[in-house]
Amino acid sequence: MTTAAPCDLILFGTLGDLARRKLLPALYQLDRAGLLHDASRIIGVARDGLSVSEYRQRVADSLGKFITKEPLDEAVVERFCARLSYCGIDLAELEAYAALTDHVDSSSRTVISYFATPPALFPVICDGLASIGLTEAPARVVLEKPLGHDLASSKRINQHVGRYFDESQIYRIDHYLGKETVLNLLALRFANSLFSSHWDHTAIDSVQITAAEQVGVEGRWSYYDDAGQLRDMVQNHLLQVLSLIAMEPPTRLDAENIREEKLKVLKSLRPITVSNVRDDTVRGQYTAGFVADQKVPGYLQEEGARSRSATETFVALKVHIDNWRWSGVPFYLRTGKRMPEKRTEVVISFKPQPHNIFYETLSELPANKLIIRLQPDEGVEIQMLNKVPGLGKQMQLQTTKLDLSFFETFEHHRIADAYERLLLEAIEGNQYLFVHREEVEHAWRFIDGVLAAWHNSAELPKNYQAGTWGPVAAVNLLAQDGRQWDES
Repeated sequence: MTTAAPCDLILFGTLGDLARRKLLPALYQLDRAGLLHDASRIIGVARDGLSVSEYRQRVADSLGKFITKEPLDEAVVERFCARLSYCGIDLAELEAYAALTDHVDSSSRTVISYFATPPALFPVICDGLASIGLTEAPARVVLEKPLGHDLASSKRINQHVGRYFDESQIYRIDHYLGKETVLNLLALRFANSLFSSHWDHTAIDSVQITAAEQVGVEGRWSYYDDAGQLRDMVQNHLLQVLSLIAMEPPTRLDAENIREEKLKVLKSLRPITVSNVRDDTVRGQYTAGFVADQKVPGYLQEEGARSRSATETFVALKVHIDNWRWSGVPFYLRTGKRMPEKRTEVVISFKPQPHNIFYETLSELPANKLIIRLQPDEGVEIQMLNKVPGLGKQMQLQTTKLDLSFFETFEHHRIADAYERLLLEAIEGNQYLFVHREEVEHAWRFIDGVLAAWHNSAELPKNYQAGTWGPVAAVNLLAQDGRQWDES
């Protein structure tokens, strides 16, 4: 059973897609694992006028729909639903928040407010919570991304939240940071001398980070068109992964030290400006094509689309980190919609051997690679050369893999969803997997520079057919450096 103190978790936006698909199933799994205190309660908040029994039935239906990898434990479902209460209020009406006082007990349980709503509502929710005294420590607030549209709007949101909550009370979520493979980066880098002693420009040639999506805009064209792939994926997910790969060893495994080292990386990013935007960036927009053997429309033919949109659905960047460790090592970032497959991975390419004694059978020795798979099959593999068995006179070499699949290696361990871990850390008051305000702002500062350079260049996104790996220009981004994307 958990040692965490009891809490009242207020889930704003409880009837939304995120809550139904991810948050409520994650809380069910924590209950199933015995990680929720017996006295903890979950208060769903939305505008709809539902009774508690109707809300509990909706939650039970969502659990049945979205938990598919294992059968539901009906006893746990009953216990979990007994924790639930519901408060139907209009979040824009300050006086409506008084109704919440009938559902929470801040004198005996820690109040945790989870904002699973559009960020435009964050300030008014904070005002409402403050009006009924639910912002004082040890109260906590969990903020879903995106935190703003640019640096200025991000600052406005953070400043408003900061009126009521100290930084130690604020938990900014990036669900990538809850993935087992991302957490394993810390162990891989700092617990294994094999890697820690070869993790710099002397041994590493380049780093690739890919986040490929098969889906399109999924009926969210208007929202997505205001954001684009750079804001939606690079600003939070890819830059967070990059900072964990590139950071210096923290002195301790705690929130303050990990955040401090990640922040140093973000501060060291070389700006992308008008002078280098053509050489270091590619943006694209998908046209009609085939994904998983299904015909799909182009971005401008999606439901609700405007015919003249220049929003990017694909981004490739060459990023430089201006510090000693990574001097001369390019980080290639790539993310897009309507890709051939769903794949998120990091590829560390090491420098080749300086001398080839196997030249008679292999004119060039391919470099070793460390591949860290974040999804769909989480794991780590090392690509290396081995001798092909046989009695021939010449030694034949072949690239082979040492493959650590989390699902196969830890087959008796259930791999928790990222939101399960992040919710548990928020409940227990641990911030090391959450993003500091300064990290958010320095990431936006870098992204704003890219957006400004694109705007000033007046160059439209390059087309790529759905079901391909993006525009041809993305291949040239690496080819001009004598490299290529890893698509094995």
